[in-house]
Amino acid sequence: MEALRFAHPGWLHALWGIVALIALYLYAEKVRQKMLLRFGNGRLLNKLTPGVIRHRRRQKFILFVVAYAMLVVALADPQIGTRLEDVRQKGIDIIVALDVSLSMQAEDIKPNRLEKARYEVNKLIDMLHGDRIGLVAFAGIAHVQMPLTLDYAASRMFLRMMDTELIPLPGTDIAGAIETATRAFNQKDTKHKVLIIITDGEEHEADPVAAAKKAAEQGVIIYTIGLGSEQGVPIPLYDKYGNRKGFKKDRNGNVVTTRLDAATLQQIALAANGKFYMAGNGEAELQSIYKEVSAMDKKELTARQFAQYEDRFQIFLMLALAFLFWEFVWPERRVKKAQ
Repeated sequence: MEALRFAHPGWLHALWGIVALIALYLYAEKVRQKMLLRFGNGRLLNKLTPGVIRHRRRQKFILFVVAYAMLVVALADPQIGTRLEDVRQKGIDIIVALDVSLSMQAEDIKPNRLEKARYEVNKLIDMLHGDRIGLVAFAGIAHVQMPLTLDYAASRMFLRMMDTELIPLPGTDIAGAIETATRAFNQKDTKHKVLIIITDGEEHEADPVAAAKKAAEQGVIIYTIGLGSEQGVPIPLYDKYGNRKGFKKDRNGNVVTTRLDAATLQQIALAANGKFYMAGNGEAELQSIYKEVSAMDKKELTARQFAQYEDRFQIFLMLALAFLFWEFVWPERRVKKAQ
């Protein structure tokens, strides 16, 4: 079934002008009739103007209104999806596993660790050319936020939804994130799979290095990016209005600090043939990672169909001109035949 849309739908509001044209026409006709009646009644006028076709003026007005409507539709540029193309891309499957635990609110990186991470992932999406990207969110558990896709606009939308309230279970299950991401890749592929983990590295749940080794056996290359300082900083807490209400505390009332576990992240990357990067003020880490990824052998990714909408304004423009020409040449008087 063909889909219809308008490239510039705002122009369609101009169709309300038809109401104004009709009102103006009726008013003009009323005034005209009053002026004609001053010279005599209708029967007398018919005798004085025998060649005039009384209803022709109304017909010409209808032609003008139809021409106006066709012109407005042409300006709105109707488009019909009549052509579908199979677009095949060559690239790498990249999954970004983003830590959304409460410790990512720490402000040792401005404005905070999570905002910095999302900013970097956005920049990574800008760099992609034919590569599929997926998102995994993790805290105390991990889940696929967005499966692998070539739709970069959708990936940005899902990225914006990743915050510290996304997963209520506290913790930082890096091992779970690796296992979840590994399952999200095409299990038939033995290469072309890259996992980028962005976290502060404080694993409290399982053995992430062992999970990385298992992922490597399935062809997954893991890069890790560490966020934060190794000295330890407090975790700020905010109310629903965004106002800071203090810092996270343990059961004894002591302020909890969070520190970067760079050693664990280095071991994870080493176990899965990748590299570890410390996050800086710019986005050089992901630029470096994508530079390496771009040099890898690429595969033909799943084809995606794009509806190629074709402009159809020409049809309505030609109709508008045709109706205007008809209205212009159509006489209000009968044409006398030559004797």
